[in-house]
Amino acid sequence: MIYKNFKLNCIFRLLMISGNLFLIYYSASQLGYHITPILLIITSIIQFVSLFNYIQKINLYLTTFLESIRYADFSRSFQIDGLGSKYDELKAVFNLVINDFQKIRSDKEENYHYLQNVIQHIGIGLVAFTSEGDLEMINNSAKKLLQVHRLKNLSELAAINEKLPYTLLSLKSGDRTLIPINNNDSILQLAMYATEFKLRDRAIKLVSLQNIQSELEEQEMAAWQKLISVLTHEIMNSITPIASLSATVNHLLNEKKDKNNNPIPIDNETIDDIRSSLSTINKRSTGLIHFVESYRSLTKIPKPKFAIVPVNNIFLNIHNLLDEDIKTRNIRFNSKINPYSLELTVDQEQIEQVLLNMIKNSVHAVAECDDPHIELKAFLDIRGRIAIQITDNGAGILKDVIDKIFIPFFTTKSNGSGIGLSLSRQIMRIHGGSISVDSTPYVSTTFTLKF
Repeated sequence: MIYKNFKLNCIFRLLMISGNLFLIYYSASQLGYHITPILLIITSIIQFVSLFNYIQKINLYLTTFLESIRYADFSRSFQIDGLGSKYDELKAVFNLVINDFQKIRSDKEENYHYLQNVIQHIGIGLVAFTSEGDLEMINNSAKKLLQVHRLKNLSELAAINEKLPYTLLSLKSGDRTLIPINNNDSILQLAMYATEFKLRDRAIKLVSLQNIQSELEEQEMAAWQKLISVLTHEIMNSITPIASLSATVNHLLNEKKDKNNNPIPIDNETIDDIRSSLSTINKRSTGLIHFVESYRSLTKIPKPKFAIVPVNNIFLNIHNLLDEDIKTRNIRFNSKINPYSLELTVDQEQIEQVLLNMIKNSVHAVAECDDPHIELKAFLDIRGRIAIQITDNGAGILKDVIDKIFIPFFTTKSNGSGIGLSLSRQIMRIHGGSISVDSTPYVSTTFTLKF
């Protein structure tokens, strides 16, 4: 409607100018007037200037309106005056658009301030920076954690820890790491998690920082307490009978002396008692030596020799080693790999040893089942990590001991050593992976290895 009015207005003005030009020609050439043509020429000039100003005024409003949008300047309103009532609609539309933009900008500013308050008050440290290490944002928790007031570039953190700037810059999206820092006579264990995003064609890295020193100390203390409890139990089981029997032997020998403290010949019964006691002492001492050797094996795991290995090769070796035993026990054994081309960067011998420990445990667990079944499968989890699972329908693990099965020397088997699962977990940790268990007795027990 506005455009149509503008068009008609321009046509009307051009017709007026054309009429004036015709009258100038007619009055000068046909009627022979002199003053009238001059007046008509002046009128035509005025009409030309008026038409030009009219068009320029519309262009000026449009230019100003578009520049306001371009530079996000929504502080003004548009008053289109001198163009008639037909342009009230244009003025109203301009002002409505400006008001909408003002509202959107106001909402964005409110959201920005809200986000800033959340970031500054959150308990986890947050640091955002460019690939060159220039700081985009650092919240109060991160400043307090790193003991800095102002930070322009990550290189300034070298004063706190030489490796810290490099560690932050080298983190990739999704990476997690832990770095110890000595800061003002206190030890920090900084857990870091990184993510990356783009902001106006600039790559920004956001890293969260959290001091987990107290949590690590609590976990370490709990682990030591559990280990000491197991060590104390095993050692006391051997030391107590050794001490008791050695005292008995000493007593038997002291009894075979007369009043003058001269030795009396030992009878056969006493000799048998002494031999029996010494035999028991030898067995318990040997058992204690084996126990200590087993403990040493947990602390001397060879350094892995990493290589790219198809998961299928590992499964084939496991199947060849256990096939006869599984068939003898009438166990249904299935293996699956999805996708079939899965490959791991691992020490093949160590990982096969872990899987052998797991499957042998499953074989023992299904011994009393009517329909024993074990499944070995490899797949990609929801985070894209390779996982291997061993599932059986055996006796399972009771809830009150499931959190203890990875403790060294803890075992639920009458003849178990208690180091298999602990050794398996250490091997997985050396490989940067993890091992977990979920169990419902006589329904399903699943050990999961994630790499």
